[in-house]
Amino acid sequence: MRFLLKWLDLPPIWLAFFGVTAWGQSRLLPAFSFGKWADWVGTALVGAGVLIAVSAILQFFGNRTSVIPRRTPRTLIRTGIYRLTRNPIYLADAMVLGGLILRWDAVLSVVLVPVFMAVIHRRFIKGEEMRIREEFGEAFDAYASRVRRWL
Repeated sequence: MRFLLKWLDLPPIWLAFFGVTAWGQSRLLPAFSFGKWADWVGTALVGAGVLIAVSAILQFFGNRTSVIPRRTPRTLIRTGIYRLTRNPIYLADAMVLGGLILRWDAVLSVVLVPVFMAVIHRRFIKGEEMRIREEFGEAFDAYASRVRRWL
């Protein structure tokens, strides 16, 4: 059971939970429509989020390090999308969630985006950055001082 809970506590599962919550809100408690512009912006956010996530994941594979949270990376990635954000996959997840909320006219669920970001920060980013700091020391500190956590 503990093994199952460990695998359920992963960022994509949290994204799915928040996404299902937003979708449910849009169906059970419809508020009003954002308008046609939201379909375009929502689609753009989802598409950009997917591209950012794929780019980041490919960099993990190219650097032969783990993309799985709670594992210590073997390499400090500072190139590509990592020059702009320390957490491109989490940023991409937040973009996808925001885009889906716009597409679904889930007006009341807009608040879920910052809540999702806070959950991800607390459950994953804090520990990841602690492990990376322990592994790479001053190199990580220098990188973190130049590159923002989200964007």
